[in-house]
Amino acid sequence: MATHTHGDGTVDLTAGTASALSWPWRWLVFWCWYAWALVTSSEAVIKDLVTPGDQARSGIARVRSNCRTDAEVTLLSALITLTPGTLTLGTRRAGAVGEEDGDPDARRLLYVHGLYAEDADALRAEIHDMERRMLHAMRKTGVA
Repeated sequence: MATHTHGDGTVDLTAGTASALSWPWRWLVFWCWYAWALVTSSEAVIKDLVTPGDQARSGIARVRSNCRTDAEVTLLSALITLTPGTLTLGTRRAGAVGEEDGDPDARRLLYVHGLYAEDADALRAEIHDMERRMLHAMRKTGVA
């Protein structure tokens, strides 16, 4: 899957070798997975609402994305926001240390609020899992 994980929890994905013929199947698998993620996250929010006490442990994580296009960033941000308990607060381009933020080849940073995040690393891991699944479905050759 991931080739390298950085100290801040950033995961670098490599290009996949999937066949373009499997592309529609990968989209179907992704949307089924996402539908299940919606059900389980909705269940967690509803359970928190109807039970006494507060299970929410909200937090914000900065996630360095593997998205290469505006369409990929937009879809990922929308999927995060549509998932109950999470919200994309904003995005910006950010290159490596010392590079200008305006670099068109710079990776995107997403700022994500999670209602049930144990810590920033756990939230980051959840977002990277969603991103990996989405990019594998979205790109013709997938991601490794």
